[in-house]
Amino acid sequence: MFSPYYAWRGRRDPDDHVAVNVALYGRRRRWTMTERGRDSLGRNEMSLTVGSSWFAWDGTALVIHLDEVAVPVPRRVLGLIRIEPRPMPAVGFVLDEAGRHHWRPIAPRARIEVEMRDPALHWTGTAYLDANHGSEPLEAGFRSWQWSRAHTPEGTVIVYETDPRQGPPFARCLRIADDGSVDDMAMPPPRALPTTPWGIRRSTRIPLDAAADVVRTLEDSPFYARSLLHLSWKGRKVAAVHESLDLDRFARQWVRLLLPFRMPRRP
Repeated sequence: MFSPYYAWRGRRDPDDHVAVNVALYGRRRRWTMTERGRDSLGRNEMSLTVGSSWFAWDGTALVIHLDEVAVPVPRRVLGLIRIEPRPMPAVGFVLDEAGRHHWRPIAPRARIEVEMRDPALHWTGTAYLDANHGSEPLEAGFRSWQWSRAHTPEGTVIVYETDPRQGPPFARCLRIADDGSVDDMAMPPPRALPTTPWGIRRSTRIPLDAAADVVRTLEDSPFYARSLLHLSWKGRKVAAVHESLDLDRFARQWVRLLLPFRMPRRP
């Protein structure tokens, strides 16, 4: 969805613009998002292959084999990930009035096992899996959006709000329990967060008597930020992943010209 090559070529063949995005944070930080052409793509009902990496559903888990090269410093990213969904709610949401953009929380809470060979890392924990798709460029439909998710004892809480170019905003606060049931909660009031070094405005939604702190900015780019938040409310502390997307900024030509440095294209 962010491919500059796809935009420059007139958005004719999405299968000719595929990539696997991997972001590892911490001391052994790595980033991969190498775009490849349709000859590197293979798929059927149970698996997807992009270059040397592949994804497969084995009946109980999504198994991911990563074989990528990081940028801008070329370093190997090689390992195996196993994601076992817990709830898989059969719900999806239309994000815009015209019905061109869709979002589905496939597995709001899942168990993840990560075994990386390069860099040598391994851990288990809680994961989240969702999907977006649409029939027009994101920047054509929206000015910006804010999104966050937090795992709590009562379920996964997702806050999703958009600023569309036409029509009313999409603004939902969902709590999805471990049995897959979905509760539409009242939208909490907005709370501004510190602006990123690139000038991306961030905000979240929390109750008036709650606190929100940016613990770490994981990704800071000219148009997108991913952050780790700590939320405090009624004596409870919860970690949340937060994303801010500025599509007015993304649509600027100087930003598109920067993308190949983080998203090279290979045959």
